[in-house]
Amino acid sequence: MSLPLTQLFRIGSYAVTKQLKGGKYPLVLMLEPLLRCNLACAGCGKIDYPDPILNQRLSYDQCMEAIDECGAPAVSIAGGEPLLHRDMPRIVEGYLKKKKFVILCTNALLMKKKIDDYKPDPGFTWSIHLDGDKAMHDHAVCQDGVYEVAYEAIELAKSKGFRVQVNCTVFDGASPERLAGFFDTMQEMGVEITISPGYAYERAADQTHFLNRQKTRQFFRDVFKRGDGGRAWSFTNSPLFLDFLAGNQTYECTPWSMPLRTVFGWQKPCYLVGEGYVGTFKELMEGTEWDQYGVGKYEKCADCMVHCGFEGTAAADSMRHPLKMMGVSRKGVRTDGPFAPDIDLSNQRPTEEVHMSHVERELAKIKLANPSASKHVVAAL
Repeated sequence: MSLPLTQLFRIGSYAVTKQLKGGKYPLVLMLEPLLRCNLACAGCGKIDYPDPILNQRLSYDQCMEAIDECGAPAVSIAGGEPLLHRDMPRIVEGYLKKKKFVILCTNALLMKKKIDDYKPDPGFTWSIHLDGDKAMHDHAVCQDGVYEVAYEAIELAKSKGFRVQVNCTVFDGASPERLAGFFDTMQEMGVEITISPGYAYERAADQTHFLNRQKTRQFFRDVFKRGDGGRAWSFTNSPLFLDFLAGNQTYECTPWSMPLRTVFGWQKPCYLVGEGYVGTFKELMEGTEWDQYGVGKYEKCADCMVHCGFEGTAAADSMRHPLKMMGVSRKGVRTDGPFAPDIDLSNQRPTEEVHMSHVERELAKIKLANPSASKHVVAAL
């Protein structure tokens, strides 16, 4: 499955034009219109908030304003579980009317009930969360039976003519052989894969099962060598990002390439690290001290190799060095030999604990806007 030519042309033209002009620009708007979820995964840092915050929703108008502000050609809608948002069908339709490529991320538990609220469209893709085969995925989401629900949702969506991909996050302890087998299954189903190592969210309940950078690089070499350098499977990721995962590229992240709009505002500096929130995209781009963040610069970033930080770097490298990108695409990812040099961590600044201050400010805002909720806010504080 590949993007329609119209979408490829629109996104490609946007990226090339922005690259030629220079400066920072977004590729994909990451949207979290709510943080509430119907799962409680141990590796997730998005659901550990008091109820007054989990009850917040971005409105339809706020969602449309977010894409207009940043101008990205694509939007990835996550959460939380976005299918819990009552206006989600209207939000998706609104983005499609703006000619945006829409990726709706879901754990699929509500898809059978909600799928008829949506219509197949060349610009719309279901992205179903699957972290490997049945045992791997159900363990990752801390609930039995979720894999079967997601698998059936893939079949249902494809039978109705929707574009479908899976979003697979890899954690420490995963088996390269079993993950390769899962990729084989997805390939047989005709489903593309977005692959990424997990990120150690500071508020995640389980902090022991995230891959560090060296483990990540060796793990993906062990996976890709089981699939002809990755060529046996169809990925949404760029070839150079896959090459980076296998330790063959030395990249710094591009945090502004996938900016996050959440119920708190625009998150600084990126989708993964919450160091502050601002009211507008312009404030995010102009007011963030970008040089203070990234691998080798900030302790929180030390082990990050996640696609939302490094896919933008790989995309820019592909435009600067198309022959290198085409070489990896044609030959596959190299799975032996020396690793590319990694970034020195000796000068990174220490972690700052700022999460609770953001929570307290948001709860205070909720109390001010809705005095009737005061007792619940006081209890949360």
